[in-house]
Amino acid sequence: MVSFTKLQATGNDFVLIDCFKENLTDVPFDILARNICERRFGIGADGLLLLLPSKIANFKMRIFNPDGSEAEMCGNGIRCLALYAYEHNLWEEKYMEVETLAGVKRLKLILEGKKLVGVRVGMGQPLFQPESIPIKAKENPLNMSLRAGGRRWEVTCLSMGNPHCVVLVDDVDEFPVEKIGPEIEKHPLFPNRTNVEFVEVINRDELKVRVWERGVGETLACGTGACASLVATALQGLTGRAGKLHLKGGDLYVEWLENGEVYLTGPAEEVFEGQFDMKKFLKSER
Repeated sequence: MVSFTKLQATGNDFVLIDCFKENLTDVPFDILARNICERRFGIGADGLLLLLPSKIANFKMRIFNPDGSEAEMCGNGIRCLALYAYEHNLWEEKYMEVETLAGVKRLKLILEGKKLVGVRVGMGQPLFQPESIPIKAKENPLNMSLRAGGRRWEVTCLSMGNPHCVVLVDDVDEFPVEKIGPEIEKHPLFPNRTNVEFVEVINRDELKVRVWERGVGETLACGTGACASLVATALQGLTGRAGKLHLKGGDLYVEWLENGEVYLTGPAEEVFEGQFDMKKFLKSER
């Protein structure tokens, strides 16, 4: 039997396997993620997190989406991983470094006494070059249009270690995210597909955001998506370089400093622990 921990950060939920305790050599993680994340026949999650040793940081994080694809980075997932490491006595210092496919991320643990109440994540700098996103675009990805759902959308595309496409809308609550989201995610412009953020500007300090995550679908929150949304609206002069973002699962705070670095702050919570039979989750795919 393999032990796991279920965690969530602003409603973005994950199954975490501690690879300091579990030996998962030669496990096909794409198949495992597809089965374990299934909400009716599996444990149910927006992603499978692996906590691993690292040669260049304190820990290494790998994350697999429910469709089996591996993501470069996840702002909510990395906060869950930090909470787990702290709560399970793997780490006790205020700062932590975590290796990801998007580079080493530096985290600050926000403590009240000995209780961890939030995590501030250094998300790195946004990338705007087409090859860095990546996007097959001849025009400026920060101000371009694409066709989806029978009409053209003005979008801002960038990378926060993973690809994002930000779409401004008037009323995000009523917007057909489930229709337009997958069309943009799989648009031919994006060779690796893309995450899509639908953003309503409330004022210069607040945004309301819904996210269609690549390989997942609509989720209650997305950390890198929140960062991309703030950067996109700041570039257009619609907000300042810091603000609160209201997502379905709760609020996140994003800062885009003058040196180009983006910081994400938010909570994380452990939900429950359990065990599963690895053979059962690898035996067949539903």
